[in-house]
Amino acid sequence: MWQRAVRLVRLGRVPYAELLGLQDRWLRRLQAEPGTEAPSGTEAGALLLCEPAGPVYTAGLRGGLTPEETARLRALGAEVRVTGRGGLATFHGPGQLLCHPVLDLRRLGLRLRMHVAALEACAVRLCELQGLQGARARSPPYTGVWLDDRKICAIGVRCGRHITSHGLALNCSTDLTWFEHIVPCGLVGTGVTSLSKELQRHVTVDEVMPPFLVAFKEIYKCTLISKDSPN
Repeated sequence: MWQRAVRLVRLGRVPYAELLGLQDRWLRRLQAEPGTEAPSGTEAGALLLCEPAGPVYTAGLRGGLTPEETARLRALGAEVRVTGRGGLATFHGPGQLLCHPVLDLRRLGLRLRMHVAALEACAVRLCELQGLQGARARSPPYTGVWLDDRKICAIGVRCGRHITSHGLALNCSTDLTWFEHIVPCGLVGTGVTSLSKELQRHVTVDEVMPPFLVAFKEIYKCTLISKDSPN
């Protein structure tokens, strides 16, 4: 069965701003191309993967951080950014897998809700492949992947003219104390966790990358192609 190709771009450990810059370039590229009428060999977009080089708090379209909170978080040594994704405030940092699929959903035959569900399924499948059972998606407003009341993977996306950006953040060996300074995603009374905490061993982003790619190809029914230049 013929499958659309998605460009795989692995950035390694980079500043969050570098990921956003590359995401914007891919958005402009896809927006300039035709959609469903694109030739069969046209890529559906790019899968951008990285590990943040430093601590970053981000707020989504619904806000989530007051000016006072922003100043307090910056005083901790973290960067604070307002992004165009859905949702409220969350944390990104070392030990976390960031996955930003910049995709033309029409070329994959997907709608936005299907895309969000597919991202959740990728994270659930990764947990299973790592030997962690019980991870599951929950209904809004509890978007993401959970183990009971502990969130292991946050999801926030943006979609305009059928083209997606932003995506998921999965805690591998993240320092979870950074989450104590905010109410993650605005959900009071819930916690956060990581693969390392649940499996009781150190799990790196590099370790989970291969099984995550297996899950992504399986769930999005695509092939991944890799080239030297991320541009």
